[in-house]
Formats: sequence, C-alpha cells, structure tokens
Amino acid sequence: MKIIMLGAPGAGKGTQAKMIAEKYQIPHISTGDIFRANIKNGTQLGMEAKKYMDQGLLVPDELTVKILLDRVAQEDCKNGYVLDGFPRTIPQAEVLDKALAGLGEAIDYAINVDVPDENIVRRMSGRRACLSCGATYHVEHIPPRQEGICDHCGQALVLRDDDKPETVQNRLKVYHEQTQPLIDFYTAKGVLRTVDGTADMKDVFEEIVSILK
Repeated sequence: MKIIMLGAPGAGKGTQAKMIAEKYQIPHISTGDIFRANIKNGTQLGMEAKKYMDQGLLVPDELTVKILLDRVAQEDCKNGYVLDGFPRTIPQAEVLDKALAGLGEAIDYAINVDVPDENIVRRMSGRRACLSCGATYHVEHIPPRQEGICDHCGQALVLRDDDKPETVQNRLKVYHEQTQPLIDFYTAKGVLRTVDGTADMKDVFEEIVSILK
C-alpha cells in the first residue's frame, strides 16, 4: 500500500500519516527526514543534496526522487509506505511516477486532507511552542496549565514566526499555486480520495481507514 498525503500546511496530514503508518505497520517517510539521515550518514546522495542545501537552494527533483527511491527500496517498505511532504509539484509527481513505473509500481492512494484556509490560519496562529524543550501547545485545543508557560520546563511559550497569520497566508498562497494542481493530477489517475480535515482528528483517521479498506 503506497500512499501520498496531500493537504495545505497545518491541515494535519503529518499527524494522519503517522497514525496510518502505525496502524498498518508501514514507514512514514518525509523527505526532510530522509535528507537529514543521508547527510548524517555521509552517503553519496546525501553529500550531493547537501551541496544545494548549503547554498540555500532547493534540491533538484531528480536527486530528491533518487534519495526517495533509495529509501523505499529498503526492507521495511516491502509492504508499502506513507509519503509526507513529497511530491509538492507536478514535475516532482511526474518524476516519481516515471521512476515507480520503471520498478513496475505505482501510488495506490493520494489522500487529500481538505481544510479551508481560514481554519488553517486560526489553527496555526493558536499554536504556542517552548523553545527550551520543544513542547507544543494550542491556546484552544491543548492549552498549557498556566497561560504562556510550558508545563514541562516552566519556560515562556512563543508564537513562532512560521505560525504568524501573515506567514501562514504566504505559505497557503504558495501551496495553492504549486501543490494544489496535484489534486487534479491524482484525480486524473483515479487514486485521489478527499477527507474532511475540519472534523475531529480521530474521525478523520476513521474516514481514511475506511478508504484504505
């Protein structure tokens, strides 16, 4: 079962990807994690990727797919995997499709976690993070016991720049321009399934499980 997670930043697709991976005992693969692992282990592909990253450049699609294919060729992926954060654009999806076709494989499901922009802005601007221990909270859904103070280490909580409304609006703009066309791409392939990401997290997961059955 080869699954791609789609959805705007803050839609909750990463959380759902982890839950799917746990239930079906398949790896949850994010490109950021693979890059870091390859660079840490000093692999040839990792060193190539590092050259671009050190210059603040995006890693080319072909190299990203090479690193991804190297990961999904490992033993723990024999029953499938959940891709989170890739592909982000049509060219990436096309390169991935071509590479998988060369192995006689294809994506089984592209799960789109659909959440309106205004919900995402509200959801993300309510996040608070502890820069000391890394704990995260939400002013509405997971508030700390004492307002503005981390339950774990007592340090002050902050609204990260990434979660500020204006930053979120910019990220959503990029998402709609680059990533949303993937919904049409995977619809045309007959593998897209959309779930209502505004529902309770457990209900969203149950809907995904019913699709995967």
